[in-house]
Amino acid sequence: MTVTIFLGSLLGAMAIGTPIAFALLLCGVALMVHLDLFDAQIVAQNVINGADSYHLIAVPFFMLAGEVMNAGGLSRRIVAVAMALVGHVRGGLGYVAILASCILASLSGSAVADAAALSALLVPMMVRAGHNKARSCGLIAAGGIIAPIIPPSIGFILFGVVANVSITKLFLAGIVPGLMLGLALVFAWWLVVRQEDLVPPPRASKAEIATAVKDGVWALILPAIIIFGLKFGIFTPTEAAVVAAVYALFVAVVVYRELRPSQLFDLFASAATTTAVVMFLVAAAMVSAWMITIANLPAQVGDMLAPFMGDPKLLMAAIMVLVVIVGTAMDMAPTILILTPVLMPIIKQAGIDPVYFGVLFIINNAIGLITPPVGTVLNVVAGVAKLNMGSLMRGVWPFLIAQLAVLVLLVLFPSLVMVPARWFAG
Repeated sequence: MTVTIFLGSLLGAMAIGTPIAFALLLCGVALMVHLDLFDAQIVAQNVINGADSYHLIAVPFFMLAGEVMNAGGLSRRIVAVAMALVGHVRGGLGYVAILASCILASLSGSAVADAAALSALLVPMMVRAGHNKARSCGLIAAGGIIAPIIPPSIGFILFGVVANVSITKLFLAGIVPGLMLGLALVFAWWLVVRQEDLVPPPRASKAEIATAVKDGVWALILPAIIIFGLKFGIFTPTEAAVVAAVYALFVAVVVYRELRPSQLFDLFASAATTTAVVMFLVAAAMVSAWMITIANLPAQVGDMLAPFMGDPKLLMAAIMVLVVIVGTAMDMAPTILILTPVLMPIIKQAGIDPVYFGVLFIINNAIGLITPPVGTVLNVVAGVAKLNMGSLMRGVWPFLIAQLAVLVLLVLFPSLVMVPARWFAG
């Protein structure tokens, strides 16, 4: 009955168009009323405590870093470097999109920001080169979701805060799986582009490659700074966010000089607006998370998953299928905030490493960003590229299947996540 009230109130509120943050508050209150525990002070206290976290300070700084990189020329220079390196091969612009996605992922941690930037820069170029527009947009959308996997990652920050798991370990564990997603896209694009009759552009000369790398080196240094600092404990993930934002501002304003002081207010306001949405979601989710614990929902869900508890791989497969289904109807942040407190006790009871689960959980949620009908990244790419959603959904399928195949591999072979994670963690 408790599970029914929780899901019924949450989905019912969403069905009538209630914003997700308020729907989370409503389902928490519904559980309180059901258990005869309603107290407005408890609601307010949990909302305040939900946003009162040192780790969440990283969110606005990573948001700001992404805004600055797009407006300050860092993203464009990364695309130029990728173009000089791989633009000459058959279907080279697709490989440029994948390489640029992986590099940008290590800078901003925002799938929406990366997909929007690459759509604006590369889709017109790919269409002029003769590529199918829907497939090109599908590739860029699929490349954009690498951002929540390769550190820094806002998704890992949210999961780490809610699940009480080391964010640094999550960051380092996400590097190899994120690159695997990129390699899966390379293979899928190679298959797709074989069907297109294209003439590749000429190879860039060594001088052109050197010029592109020299111009983009300031942008390329930032991922190395973040990973080096995290690996050797020089700074925490929260401090890494500050480093990323300050560094991006310095490069955009002082080095590249493409960002004028007069533009800073709008960038700060945009980052603050996006941050406010995320932070209110987190704060509202703490009410439902507290009630999930009080109502002992994890035990009830655990009873439903009892047939799988004896085999960790089978349990992970069952949970991943559940998250894929949820991801088709719900955005990444609310899915993390709703399901994490429900699933973590089950994961611990089954003896599954929380870091391993966190990586697969976030990958699954990231894939949800390109699954219809809600797919946030799909909507962003469709809007930027001026493409209807039906065409884009057809264009993204080969790449979605490739990334789901990586998720299946990670479920079957946990060492693909944990062995590199231990190495990076030292």
